[in-house]
Amino acid sequence: MNKSIVLKLFMLTAGLSLFLIVAIFALQTVFFERFYAYQKVKDVRAALTAYEQELLQGEDGLAQTAKREQDFYEQHNTWITTLDEQGNLKDADDFSMEIKLEHDEDDFAYSARMIHVPLYSYINVEDFYTNNPFVKPWIEEGEHIALEGLIMNDQLIIQRMGRGPSYLRDESHLENPQLVNKEYEVVNRYQGATEDYFKKYPSIQVSGRITKLRIPEGAAVSRYTNRLLLQRVQTFQADLLYGDISRPQTGQVIDYEENHVNYKLFIEPIQDADGKPAYLFAMTSLQPVTEATDMMTDYYIYIMGAAVLLVVLVSFYYSRKIARPLLRINRTAQQMAALDFSEKIPVGTKDEIGQLSRSINELSERLHDHIDRLEQDIEKEKQLEHTRKEFIAGVSHELKTPLSVIQSCISVLKDGIASHKREHYFVAMEDEVHRMNLLIGDMLELAKYESGTYKMKMESFYIDTVIERICTKLAADIEGKNLELHASVQPVEVVGNELRIEQVLINFLTNAIRYSPERESIFITTMEEQGSIKISIENKGAHIPDEQLEKIWDRFYRGEPSRQRSTGGTGLGLAISKKILEMHGMPYGVTNTSGGVMFYFYLNKKT
Repeated sequence: MNKSIVLKLFMLTAGLSLFLIVAIFALQTVFFERFYAYQKVKDVRAALTAYEQELLQGEDGLAQTAKREQDFYEQHNTWITTLDEQGNLKDADDFSMEIKLEHDEDDFAYSARMIHVPLYSYINVEDFYTNNPFVKPWIEEGEHIALEGLIMNDQLIIQRMGRGPSYLRDESHLENPQLVNKEYEVVNRYQGATEDYFKKYPSIQVSGRITKLRIPEGAAVSRYTNRLLLQRVQTFQADLLYGDISRPQTGQVIDYEENHVNYKLFIEPIQDADGKPAYLFAMTSLQPVTEATDMMTDYYIYIMGAAVLLVVLVSFYYSRKIARPLLRINRTAQQMAALDFSEKIPVGTKDEIGQLSRSINELSERLHDHIDRLEQDIEKEKQLEHTRKEFIAGVSHELKTPLSVIQSCISVLKDGIASHKREHYFVAMEDEVHRMNLLIGDMLELAKYESGTYKMKMESFYIDTVIERICTKLAADIEGKNLELHASVQPVEVVGNELRIEQVLINFLTNAIRYSPERESIFITTMEEQGSIKISIENKGAHIPDEQLEKIWDRFYRGEPSRQRSTGGTGLGLAISKKILEMHGMPYGVTNTSGGVMFYFYLNKKT
C-alpha cells in the first residue's frame, strides 16, 4: 500500500505540475500575444475617443497640435495625427511651400493662381539640414519649379515636381511615391481603356515660382521624422483619392506588417472644430509583445529540463510527506477497528492532515469513553435486572402475606368457625386491604418517578411552614410512643416542589418515629450552608449498621432479612424519597450520629 499511494500521489503531482508548465507556456506564447493585441486595441480606441474630445475643446495651432500628438505617444506608445477630408496632415503649414503659378492663356482655371504644397509627401525633412544635392539649391524661395498632377474632386493633386519642364529626365525631381504607384495600379486595372482613366482623372502640367518656403525647426522637426507613419498616411490618402476606400462611417482597425513587425492602424472618422470631415489616424506597434513572446519561448526551452527535474523531486518529496501521515492514520484506524485505542497519532501540523489526526485522536478517546460507558451501562442493566428480580420477589412476598391472611379469614367465615370472632376477621381483612392499597399506591408512585417522563414543577415556599404542618399531622404517632420532638427551624424561603418535599419529610419523620425506642427524642433542624438550606431529622436510640447505610434506599429494604411487617410501612418510602430528591438535583443522605441516625437533604435558598 505504501508504494501504491506514494506512486499515485507522485504521478498526480508531477502530471499536474507539468500540465501547468505546458499550459503557461502555451498561454504566454500563443494566447498572450492575442490578448495583448485585443487589450491594446481596446485601450487605444478609448484613448482616441478622449483625444477627439480634447481636440474639439483644445486650442488650435501648430505648437498645440505637436504637443498633443507627443503627449498621446508618451501615454499610449501610439503615434497619432489628424487628417483633413483629402487625407492631408492638418496643421502641417510649418513644412510646406507656396507657389505662384505662371499665367497660362490655355488654362484659365490655374492661371496665375497661388497654391499650397505640403512637402512631407515629397521629401524628408532631414534633407534640408544636409548637403543633399537633390534638394539644394533649387528648392528655395524665388526658384522656378514645374509641377505635374491630376484633377481629383475638382482639386489639383501634385504628383511630381522639378526644376523645369525637363524634370522628368532629371534625377533630382521629387514625387509622391504612393500617388505615383497608385496611378500605375489604377491604369493597369483599366486594361487598355486608358482614355477612360484620363477622362476621369485628367492630368495637368503647370509651372510657377516658389514664393514662400517653411521648414520646421526645433522640436517640431520630430513630427515629420516618422517615415513609417507618413508612408501609411500617404497610402491611405492615395486609396481615398482614387476611391478604393470610401469614407468610413465607424472606426476601422487594420493589421499591417513591416520588416517582420506587426502594427495596428486606427482610422477614426471625426468632424473638426469647423464641422468639416476629418480623420484621426493612429498607428501602434506590437513589437514589444512579439519580442517578449520570442524571448519567453527561448526561456522555456532552457528551463524546461530544470523544471521537469524540480517537479520530479518536489513531487516525490511531497507525495512521501503526504503519504506518511496517511499511512499512520490508516494503521491507527485499523487498531481502532480492533477496539485498541492505545495508540495516538502525533499531531505536528495545523493543516488538514493535522486536523484529521486530531479528529481521529478525539474520535478514539470518545469511542473509548463511550465503550467504557456502555460497559458501565451494561453492568447497570445487569444490576437493574437483579433489582427488578428482587422487586418482583419483594412484591410477591409483600402481597403474598396479606392475600394469605385474607384467604384464611374468608375460609373461616365461610365455614362458620368461631362465629363470635366474625368482627375480628373483618377488621383483619380490612387492615390487610389497607396495607395492599398503600403498597400499590407507593409502587405506582415510584414507577412514575422512575419513568423519566415526570417533570417536577418548582416553586418557592417556606420550609418552616411545611415542617410545622407535618409535625401536626404526625403528633398522634409521636405521643403514642412518648417521644420528644425538638424542632429548630428558621423561616427561610426555599425553591422546590412543596408537595413532594412534604412527602419526603413525612417519610423521614415517619421512619424516625418507627425506629425510635419509646421515650427517646427526635430533632428537626434547618441550617444555611453557602446559599443552600440543610434540613435534617435525627432520631436517638438506634443505629443502622454501616454496611446497610446505602441499602436502606432500595425498595422493600427494612434492615431485617426476614422482612418482618411488624414495624409497618411498605418498604418503598425511602426509595420514593430518593427519587424525589434526585429529581430536585440536590444532595441527600443518611449517617449514624453519636446517639442515633440522621437523615438530611438540601434545598436551594430563594435569592
